[in-house]
Parts: sequence; structure tokens; C-alpha cells
Amino acid sequence: MDTLRAIESFVKAVEAGSIAAGAKRLGISPAAASQGIARLEASLGVRLLTRTTRSMSLTDSGALYYQRVRHIARDIERAHDAISSLQAEPRGRLRVASTAAFGRHVLAPLMPAFNARFRHLALEILTTDRSVDHIQEDLDVSIRFTPQLEDGLVARRIASLPFLFCASPTYLAKAGHPQTPEELRHHDCLAFRFPRDGRFLSWGFIRDGRRFEADIRAAMISDDIDVLTQMALSGGGITRLADFIAQPHIDQGRLVPLFEEPGSDGVHAVSEPMDIYLCVRDRHEFTPKVKVFMDYLVEQMPPRWRPR
Repeated sequence: MDTLRAIESFVKAVEAGSIAAGAKRLGISPAAASQGIARLEASLGVRLLTRTTRSMSLTDSGALYYQRVRHIARDIERAHDAISSLQAEPRGRLRVASTAAFGRHVLAPLMPAFNARFRHLALEILTTDRSVDHIQEDLDVSIRFTPQLEDGLVARRIASLPFLFCASPTYLAKAGHPQTPEELRHHDCLAFRFPRDGRFLSWGFIRDGRRFEADIRAAMISDDIDVLTQMALSGGGITRLADFIAQPHIDQGRLVPLFEEPGSDGVHAVSEPMDIYLCVRDRHEFTPKVKVFMDYLVEQMPPRWRPR
């Protein structure tokens, strides 16, 4: 019996939630994974998994065994990566999760050139604003903004992203042009709600070196930045958008940036930037393929996004 492959099949099945999903991650058939797990159970003399046609769960013995062997699959993959880095360019699968907007507007245009540079890497991008779990979704890397950071992840800052407050010329002609953040409470504001926990994305400003949050009236709310953008373009109100979304519309005159000059009090309040992080499960996950991906992203970030 190929014990290591059987253990890999067992670990991946637990992490993926089913034998079929675990087999897919290993690139083998569900039947082969199931047979390997069955042989592993036979050699141990215990049942590791309770399986029905609709569900799968760990037995007490399976839970104990999983805790002892769950690192083996990752250790094998790291060993393969280490050998590959000595012999050739990074290779294997690289599974990346990103927020939806950053994935669409920033990662997607950069990935063809990355793929051309590292031909032995098989890249997979998951774009979502929901909470993602590195183990359950078999991720190598996740790209996260500051509010999305979680305890237990190792995060490396790769950029500091400018955010812009803006509205359409139609809206501003109707409702007036706010001169200070304090005036936002009198305007229709288009707010982003994080789908993972229901929190709002705060409208942060920095004035005289001090941070504060504007008091706003949320006229419309969405968990999709692109939806908020379309609302703003259609005259729905004022919204806070990342530089990479807002700037093309500003250049075309479809959106007008706000708070670029000092207010009526002569003091300038600027939009608070947001840091972007590349995250892995632990420091050992900075494998050669993850390192070249991180280095490539840093290399491609516009100068105005570089952390200060």
C-alpha cells in the first residue's frame, strides 16, 4: 500500500469535506482516494471516517489520527517545492484567493504575464468577498485588506492603496459639492458592507496627522464595490472607491473626486489609504512559488501604491 498517498487522500478528504473534493485537489479519481483510505483503515484496524451517500464525518479515532498526520501532506508539498527550487523554476499548483474587485481589476490583468514568466505554475484565482479558509479551500495565498485580516495568518504588506471619495457630475449639480467630510451627513452616501460579518467599510480621513471617521447617511448599501460604482455613475450619491476603480472614471469625467482641496476652514482632510496584504497560513508556507508570486505583485504595483 502507498501509505503516504493514502494519508494524503485522508487529510485532503477531511479538509475538503468529502472524498471526491479531496481527490480533486490531489488530481486522482474519487475511487482511488476511497480505496486508499479504506486500505489505510484496514492497516490501522480502525474506522477513520463515517461515510454515507450524503455526508462524511470523522470518528473519534479519525479525529485523533488527523491531528497527528494533517501536516504530512503539506510537508510533502513543501519538500517538492524545495527540490524544485534547486533544480528549476517554481512549479505546481498555485491557488490564490482575492477580494472580488481586486481580483477583477488588478490581479486579472497581471496574471497572463505572470503565467508567461512561470510556465510550470498552474494558477487558480478565487475571487470573493466572503470569508475564506486556507485549509478548507486548499489555498496557498489570500490577498486581503486590513479589515479582513485574521488571527493565525502570516501577513506581508505588499501595497498601500489610495481610496477616493467621488460622485457623478449629475449628483453634485443636484445636491451640491461637499467641502469637508463633516458635510457628508447631509448627502446620499453609498456604503459597502462586508459580506463576511456585516460590518460597514468605514469612511476614514486623516487631518493634521490625526485619523477620524466621517458621520454618513447611507442612502444605499451593497456588498459589491462594482455595484456601488454603477450606482455612483448613475447619480445615486457619493461613494468611497479604491483608486484602481475610481481613477478611470475620473479620467473620463464620469466621476468627480472630492476633498482634494482644503475645506472652508483652510484645513485639508485626505482619504485614509488601506493596506493590502499577502497572507499564508504560517511562515513555512512562503514556498518558492509563493515568493515569486509575492515578488511579482510588488514589482507590478504602481509607485503611488508603495507602502510608506
